[in-house]
Amino acid sequence: MNRIFGSSSTKKPKPTLQDAINATDARVASVEVKIRKLDGELLRYKEQMSKLRSGPGKNAIQQRALRVLQQKKLYEGQLNQLQQQTFNMESAALTTDNLRNTMATVDAMKLANKEMRKQYGKIDIDKIENMHYDMEELLEQANEIQESLGRSYAVPDEIDEADLEAELDALQLEEEEEGPSYLADLNKVPDFLDDTPVETSEPTTKEAVKTT
Repeated sequence: MNRIFGSSSTKKPKPTLQDAINATDARVASVEVKIRKLDGELLRYKEQMSKLRSGPGKNAIQQRALRVLQQKKLYEGQLNQLQQQTFNMESAALTTDNLRNTMATVDAMKLANKEMRKQYGKIDIDKIENMHYDMEELLEQANEIQESLGRSYAVPDEIDEADLEAELDALQLEEEEEGPSYLADLNKVPDFLDDTPVETSEPTTKEAVKTT
């Protein structure tokens, strides 16, 4: 029996809001086509009446034009209603989409809040503070070690500018009393030599025999 007459489970799904909008838009397009057709008839009747004088013929055409104008007004009223329905349905669809997006945003925020609480629950602020203090102590110890390793030995702690100038004056005075440094010019001839040395030639064999 279900195969012949069908069952309640095989009913078609109800049209959605977008389906209703599409159907209304199709009706609007159909009415607009009819209104354009009636506009064409009115123009034709207007041309005919402009060529006729007052009389029965012109009156007959005028009556036809009035009936066409009444139909046009009727379709224009339907068109306004359909356009208003489309606007209302589109507004409802937009509101529905906004609500859907809002709910999705709220759900995402709830999930993020839950996850943040879960993560922050694993953090102990006291441990972080203790770690911070330990790090400061370690840095201070490291600085003390560096200062200890860089300590100078047998060097006066304070040497002012006056001490430095006195030391330089003393060095200059010692240099003037002792004379120039022996390292100033190693190739200089000693001062104790009065004359320049004279080169002598070696005696020949004959001269050596005579002397003997």
